[in-house]
Amino acid sequence: MMTLKRFRVQNFRSVKDSGWIDCQDVTSLVGVNEAGKSNLILALWKLNPVRDGEIDLLHDMPVKEYSAWRLTPDKYTFIRAEFELDTDFATEISESCGCNIDICSTVEITRRYSGVKTVSFPKFSNSQSVCSSKISDIVEDSKSEISEIEEDESKISLNNILEELSNIVDNSTTIIKSQCEVFNKILNKKIKKGSATPAFVVLKSEILKVLDVFNYTDPAKDSNIRERIVVNMPNFVYYSNYGNLDAQIYLPHVIKLLKDEKVEGFDNAAKVRTLKVLFEFVNLKPEEILELGKDPEEQIINPNKTVTLKNLTPKEVEDGAKKKEEREILLQSSSVRLTNEFSNWWKQGTYKFRLHADGKYFRILVSDDKRSEEIALELRSTGLQWFLSFFLIFLIESKEANKGAILLLDEAGLTLHPMAQKDLVKFFDNLAKTNQIVHTTHSPFLIDTNNIDRVSVVYVDKDGYTVVSGNLRENEDRNNATSIYAVHSALGLSISDVLLQGCQPVIVEGVSDQFYLNAIKLYLIKNNDFKPNSEIVFVPSGGAKGVSGVASILCGKSECLPFVLLDSDKAGNDFRAKLHNSLYKEQKERVLSIIGFTTIEQSEFEDIIPISLMSKKLGNLLHNEDEIDFEDIYTSEKPIIPQIEEFAQKYNIDLPQGWKVELAKAVKQQIVNPKSKIDEKYVEKWKLLFNKFNEG
Repeated sequence: MMTLKRFRVQNFRSVKDSGWIDCQDVTSLVGVNEAGKSNLILALWKLNPVRDGEIDLLHDMPVKEYSAWRLTPDKYTFIRAEFELDTDFATEISESCGCNIDICSTVEITRRYSGVKTVSFPKFSNSQSVCSSKISDIVEDSKSEISEIEEDESKISLNNILEELSNIVDNSTTIIKSQCEVFNKILNKKIKKGSATPAFVVLKSEILKVLDVFNYTDPAKDSNIRERIVVNMPNFVYYSNYGNLDAQIYLPHVIKLLKDEKVEGFDNAAKVRTLKVLFEFVNLKPEEILELGKDPEEQIINPNKTVTLKNLTPKEVEDGAKKKEEREILLQSSSVRLTNEFSNWWKQGTYKFRLHADGKYFRILVSDDKRSEEIALELRSTGLQWFLSFFLIFLIESKEANKGAILLLDEAGLTLHPMAQKDLVKFFDNLAKTNQIVHTTHSPFLIDTNNIDRVSVVYVDKDGYTVVSGNLRENEDRNNATSIYAVHSALGLSISDVLLQGCQPVIVEGVSDQFYLNAIKLYLIKNNDFKPNSEIVFVPSGGAKGVSGVASILCGKSECLPFVLLDSDKAGNDFRAKLHNSLYKEQKERVLSIIGFTTIEQSEFEDIIPISLMSKKLGNLLHNEDEIDFEDIYTSEKPIIPQIEEFAQKYNIDLPQGWKVELAKAVKQQIVNPKSKIDEKYVEKWKLLFNKFNEG
């Protein structure tokens, strides 16, 4: 019902203000040790923990503020999270408060140190004005609609009404609330039934819908709505300790531990949790395994504490044998299930598990395709032990106890081999189908370079505070260089994969182009509009000037240079000419310009993206006090990027650094969203471009 879109941590431990951190199905927070990654997800966990997660003023408040803040904890908010409501839930809220559904689709929840949670709807504003062009467009549409209809009294009356409306909207860029009465007076005029009557009904309805914004009630003021939001907020589950299973498990101890009873010498809570989910997963009860394994010769202890053996009847011998057989079948069945399920996730080999019970002891034995002999789990690699325990915890807890929860994983998988860490990335993607994931890491092998937009870098600034940035390039702030190194290492490894695995590399100018192209590739393949001859990998060069160096590395010993895709702005055109006269002198056809797919002079990659996929993000980027929509002035006949920049300058909007990358991230999500409708003319351009790549 609610999807986490972004969160912000403030005044929590080492974090002064993280800024907004965008979230997707899987979000990676990358940074060196002691950068503060754990503090970010701990704060998020405490927004709505499924268990534990109590606010600890002594350790959660910034040390230097503790003495003052501890007395008034209700003044200080430490976590903000923005959620997107699904259509059904947003519709319910909309109907309850009478607001537009778009206003109700996004909700922000905060928590203070006192534990109090607040709810607000960031898209709601007590609007004091409306852009007049919204009504002007409706008026012009109505004029156009009735221009060809039969002339009668209704048409004459409607034309008069349209002129009155035009006089109002043409003389002002905005409509204020006090003018509603004037509009109502005009729209309440009666016209005789005739050819223009339907058009008048539509006109009235559309204009009143625009003006209705003045009548909206803030949904956050309704206590029932606030309560429903908080109740339906996803739980957060935090994991930092993953208890590996022992090879040999003493069943009487397990029975006690599962009843939350103390067992001397056994105080590893993480391991106890893993034991619980193991028996739940294989659908076995330790009491049952213990009982079925008892020998039929039951010992009888008399009052003198001497032991005698009971004489067994043939029937008792037969029943005892059946119980032993039943236990073996149960264990065999569970072993097969564990082996099959685990093989879907683990790609480092084919493993076969056998659950074995011997008296009061329960063991896990492992063999594989290279070593057929069975070896106790405890004697296998710590990586295999970790992954099995991890697999069990999340398969059980994410589907059952924490269904729909958001999983916060702190430094998961660091004991795994690098190739196994890559498998863990795939595991995250599968798990994210039911549970959003936010994880921290400093390993380049746990960074998904196919979805680099999921990554934010965490580092410590010059004042010692934890900082989060989506900018993956080293810039004037050198404090983030060590954290970004892991990301650059991951990108370097992906380039190595291109060379080693025979992929088709395509060099693009920037990360934003990479986002667009990866999303388009997925869209075309999913819709059977494109079938690549080999895997296509898009490699950003850091601008047109970086193309030559990257191309030289990627071509290796191959005589065929990689494709290059350049913008057709001045920088792109100039560098295209240089490549034609140097490295690509003999292979000019492999340097592609975006103008070949847009036919717009000075165009950039954004010009083969439908404006409808950008609308939501542009609305946020270009919000202005005059309530002027960028789409109202946009023309598809000119490059869109200069139009955006001119609009921002005209309305005094400061576009943030890296805004093109943020726009690309948002568009990528729209392209891969199965609900998005994409104009076929753009799909044809995409197909033309990708078929060009197949020629290589």
